[in-house]
This record gives sequence, C-alpha cells and structure tokens, in this order.
Amino acid sequence: MITGKKNEYVMHKDSGKAKDLGLLLLRVGIGLIFIRHGYPKFVGGQEEWVWLGNQMSHLGITVAPVFLGFMAAASECIGGIMLVLGLGTRFAAFFMACVMAVAVVMHISQGDGFSGAAYALSMLIVFLSIVISGGGYYSIEHMFRKKK
Repeated sequence: MITGKKNEYVMHKDSGKAKDLGLLLLRVGIGLIFIRHGYPKFVGGQEEWVWLGNQMSHLGITVAPVFLGFMAAASECIGGIMLVLGLGTRFAAFFMACVMAVAVVMHISQGDGFSGAAYALSMLIVFLSIVISGGGYYSIEHMFRKKK
C-alpha cells in the first residue's frame, strides 16, 4: 500500500508538470495566433475600429463604436502578447473571451450558423479555460508570485 501511494504521488507530480507544459503550449500557440490576427485590426485605425465596434450592435449596443472597436483590437493583439508571456493571463483571456462571445453572436445573427460561428466558439471555450486555469507554472506571473 505504501508503494502504491508513493507511485500515485509521483504520477500526480509528473502530471502537474505535463499540465503546465500543456498550458504553456496552449498560451503561446493561441497567443501568437491572436497577435497575428489582432495586429492588423489594432493598427488599422479608426475605420477598422468603427467596423469592429459596430459588431456590438448585434447585442443592442450602439454607443462608442470607435472605442469599443479599439478595445476589441487591443484585446486580441495585446491580449495575445500577454498570453505568450503569461502576464495578466486571466485578465487578458477574459477580455479575449468577451471579443469571441461577440463574434459568436455576430455570426449567428448573420445566419452563418454553427459552421460560421465554430472558430469563435472554439476560441471562447479556450479563453474561458485559460481564465479558469491561469497562466500556470511557466509564466511571468508565476515568477512574481514565487518571489513574494
């Protein structure tokens, strides 16, 4: 029995490392994709931000489209950078999840169906998972917690 518990502990300890490596791969991979996806929107200027902000009309929100569009673009681009670094991970993932929730509603309200909304829905699930799990061991925020 003692041997069984020791092996169980070793397996659990190893699975923790595997989970942290998996979370690192997820954060960096998705972060890089969203940096690339969000950068053109972020530097696209007012015309791009107005278009993005107007997507909120699918939720009945029609005020401040420039501001809301800029925030969506910043969430994708800067949020991607934050995910890659593991800095403010939950914060960034929350705002990225909000952007994806709007994208899901937009696709569905435009009649794109599940296939049109699938990418945004998948990313919404990924970001909500990161909100729950945090940055993990291999993150800058973990290094800061460790020093305190």
